[in-house]
Amino acid sequence: MKKQLAIFAVTVFVSAFCVPVVFAQASGTVKGACKDAQGNPLVDAIVVFENLDNGQKYSLKTNKKGEYFSLGLSSGKYNVTLYKSADDAKAGKQIDFVKGFGVQLGEDNVLDFDQKKEQENQAKGVGLTPEQLKQMQEAQAKQQKEVTTVKSLNEKLSAAKTAADAGDFDAAIADLNDANQVDPSRDLIWFKLGDYNRLSAAKQTDPAEKQKRFGAAIEAYQKAIELKTATPDKDPAKQAANLAAYYNNLAEAYAKANRVDDAVKTYALAAQTEPSSAAQYYFNTGAVLTNAGKVDDAIQAFDKVIATDPNRADAYYWKGVNMIGKATLQGDKMVAPPGTADAFQKYLELQPTGTYADAAKQMLASIGGSVETSFGNKKKTTKK
Repeated sequence: MKKQLAIFAVTVFVSAFCVPVVFAQASGTVKGACKDAQGNPLVDAIVVFENLDNGQKYSLKTNKKGEYFSLGLSSGKYNVTLYKSADDAKAGKQIDFVKGFGVQLGEDNVLDFDQKKEQENQAKGVGLTPEQLKQMQEAQAKQQKEVTTVKSLNEKLSAAKTAADAGDFDAAIADLNDANQVDPSRDLIWFKLGDYNRLSAAKQTDPAEKQKRFGAAIEAYQKAIELKTATPDKDPAKQAANLAAYYNNLAEAYAKANRVDDAVKTYALAAQTEPSSAAQYYFNTGAVLTNAGKVDDAIQAFDKVIATDPNRADAYYWKGVNMIGKATLQGDKMVAPPGTADAFQKYLELQPTGTYADAAKQMLASIGGSVETSFGNKKKTTKK
């Protein structure tokens, strides 16, 4: 009986001794180092191991050396995700991912994340399938072609600007036509081509040639607008500003070509596209209508300027000029529509020594008005 007890005790002792060994063999160790694209350790990064069999997740944090370590992961396949920080992990903003990483029993399973090395390997096509390698090479060739194209176009743009600044618009136009032979899909090239055709038209003495160049400018601006609309900038504000500038210059070309209605419509498009600069586009509209002798329409345009920017002094002056145009003679006295004197007085209040100050005073005198530079302000009463 005592012998049997001794055997039983030995058996229990051996069994107890073996338990830790069996446990150790049922799990694996994982470890690794994490580095960023500059080769620096990723400190406090989060590495998440997700078991593909049961969905269990293990979240590990890197130390100051960018290293992580864990005991006791069960064997199997894991998806492993690297996050730069705990906040990024919560937001799901991963920076690297490994699919199906195998964890073996009783072994040190090493998985390093090296962003710099990864980028270098990607550049070389390491680890890519033949199809992926082909796609990468095609993308690289496309990128290199784009670099070469942009360089050539910038050289043409620079040469055109140099020629235009020297007053040689024909040379500038030739440079940009050459640029369009390289790549006709760049809106900026067409926009500048419109500018140089429009500016060159003013130098022409032959009316037919002048109209021809205005026509070429209009076509170039229309092409620029078409391309800009089809391929907008990522920044909405930049897109609006560029497109509005295209509309503005197109409207000016229409005006110079005596297509006043088209000019007015196009200035309206500019104002709709970039409301923050609408006052300028309304003012340009008023100027075109004034030159065309369309007095009532011009007054309405300047009223829009004033409503948008009440401190735009020249809008009041030109509104007054157009209203003077509606004045009538009653005997020897010139009678202007109501509000004419107010417009000139407001201009003088805002710009008492401005460009049009003398002219505003003369027009006020012609209709019997007085100069009131405190227009719109209540007179202060003096205490006795």
